[in-house]
Amino acid sequence: MVSYPKIFANPLYLMAATAVVIGLLAVIYLEAAAAFVPVVVAGDTVSVYYTGTFVNGTQFDSNVGKQPLQFTVGANQMIAGFDSGVLGMKLNESRSLTIPANEAYGDANPALIVPLPLSVFANQTVEKGMHVSSSANGQTFSGTVTAVNETTATVDFNSPLAGKTLMFDVKVVAIQASK
Repeated sequence: MVSYPKIFANPLYLMAATAVVIGLLAVIYLEAAAAFVPVVVAGDTVSVYYTGTFVNGTQFDSNVGKQPLQFTVGANQMIAGFDSGVLGMKLNESRSLTIPANEAYGDANPALIVPLPLSVFANQTVEKGMHVSSSANGQTFSGTVTAVNETTATVDFNSPLAGKTLMFDVKVVAIQASK
């Protein structure tokens, strides 16, 4: 007959030992499960929900409650800071991104602020803040009237987001691994 120390006969010891074993098994299981959670890498197609704000908190865009935005990471489909900001995110992970102007829409280009004669507006009433568009060489440019006088309207064809640091709250809701 095998003799065991008396400590093994104590029910409290057996319960504590069982709890320790169950705890260790749970840790092993959770670490193994985490290894199978997809992580965003370049070339993956991801779907995200986002809310974009300026540094002062003013919201300029969001797709929350709508269709998720889908894009291929690293394919230059997004501004650079957004593209690199989702790298390493896990499925269903949320992250806040701060994207400086040079990784977003760049600085405002003074050459894109153009005085135009009022005659090009074909008898329209032109007002400050009005959005206009122009086509040249098969491309369409849109801008905002920033000033008007008796003969000209100054139109800024820069992106309204140019020169600004942008903040995004992003949640990855789908990851399709690249093949």
